[in-house]
Amino acid sequence: MRWTSRRHRQGQGRCGVSFYDYKKGQEIAAQDHPFYALIQAAMRQADNSNLAKLGAEWPAVFDELQARYHAPGGRLESDPPAE
Repeated sequence: MRWTSRRHRQGQGRCGVSFYDYKKGQEIAAQDHPFYALIQAAMRQADNSNLAKLGAEWPAVFDELQARYHAPGGRLESDPPAE
């Protein structure tokens, strides 16, 4: 694949992902976290613009994150009892 983007030549991909971001992504993926945990973590760290995009793409995940954020200990009434 041939890249001609100026940003790519300066060390960033087309959407602004740096080589550092790419390598961190590999490290995170190697830890084998559940997919929705990663989405929720991304939502927690996102700026307003990216949070809006993530929330639009995964509205149920966004709603549950908000509910858990406001619930004592992050537990919802629908969760099974703690062991």
